[in-house]
Amino acid sequence: MQSWDDIRVFLAVARHESLSAAGRVLRIDPATVGRRITRLEQDMGQPLFGKSPQGYALTDAGQRLLPHAERAEQATQGAAEALAGEAGRLSGQIRIGAPDGCANFLLPRVCATIARDNPDLEIQILSQPRVVNLSKREADLAISVSPPTAGRLTVQKIADYQLHVAAAETYLAQCPPIQSPQDLRAHRVIGYISDMIFDRELDYLSDMGLDQVHLASNSVSVQLNWLRQGGGLGIVHDFALPYAPELRRVLASEISLSRAFYLVRHGDDRRLDRMNRFAAALVAGMRAEVARLEALTQSN
Repeated sequence: MQSWDDIRVFLAVARHESLSAAGRVLRIDPATVGRRITRLEQDMGQPLFGKSPQGYALTDAGQRLLPHAERAEQATQGAAEALAGEAGRLSGQIRIGAPDGCANFLLPRVCATIARDNPDLEIQILSQPRVVNLSKREADLAISVSPPTAGRLTVQKIADYQLHVAAAETYLAQCPPIQSPQDLRAHRVIGYISDMIFDRELDYLSDMGLDQVHLASNSVSVQLNWLRQGGGLGIVHDFALPYAPELRRVLASEISLSRAFYLVRHGDDRRLDRMNRFAAALVAGMRAEVARLEALTQSN
C-alpha cells in the first residue's frame, strides 16, 4: 500500500506539471518532491511522469493511477470532515476562483457573512481575468459567466445579473448628448482589451457595434475607476453601481444586457458534505447580494 503522503505529492505534480510549483502548493522544497516521485515510481515499477521542456507530463501509467489517487484524496477529505468541526460548523480552507467583477463587488460581503458564522473557516478568493482551472486545483470551486461543457465538473446556475452603459456625471456634462444608441459612437469608450477577453459572454461592446475602445483593461475594477474619473462611457454591472455613486446609467431602457453566474465544482466534491454546505451558503448569499445591490441601483 502506498503512503498517502506520496500520493499527495503525485497529485500535486500531476496538476501543476512541475516540481517547483508542486512544492509551493505542498510547502516542501522541489528536491523533496522529486525524491518522493522517484520513490513512488520505484514502488510502482514504472515511470509515472515524462520530463520535457514544458514540464512533467503523466505517462500512461500515471494516467491510470490518477483517478485512484483522486479517490484516495476524496476519501481522506471525507474522513477529516467526519471527525472535524462542531455543531455543523465549517472549518479548514476553501478557495474560490471568480472573475474580478464578482470577486470585487459580490463575494466580499457574502464571504464575510459565511466566515462570521464559521470562525474556523478560512476563505480565499482568487480573482482572475481568465477561467480558473479546477482540474489543476487552482481553486476548490469557481464562479463562471458561462457554463463549462467539458471535464468532470458539476455546474449550478447562481443568478442572472444586469449590465448597462454608464458614465460619470462630470463626463456627461461636457460631452455631446446621448439620445440614441447611435450617439455612443461619438464618445470615448472604456472596456476590455479585445485579445484578452477570456469568455464570449464578456464581449459586450462588439455586440453593440462599438469596436473601438479608447481606454482598455482586462480588469473590471480598472474600467470602473476610469469611468469614475470621467474617462468615457462603458458597460457596468448594475451590482457595481452602488459602489460608484459618481456614475449614471445611460439609455437604460434602450440598452440592457443580461448575463448569469454559474457555480462550477469538481464532480467528486458532491460527495463531501462540507463542500455541499459551503456551496449552498455561497449560492444563497450571492443571490441575495445581487438582488440587494441591483435594487439599490434601481432606486437611485
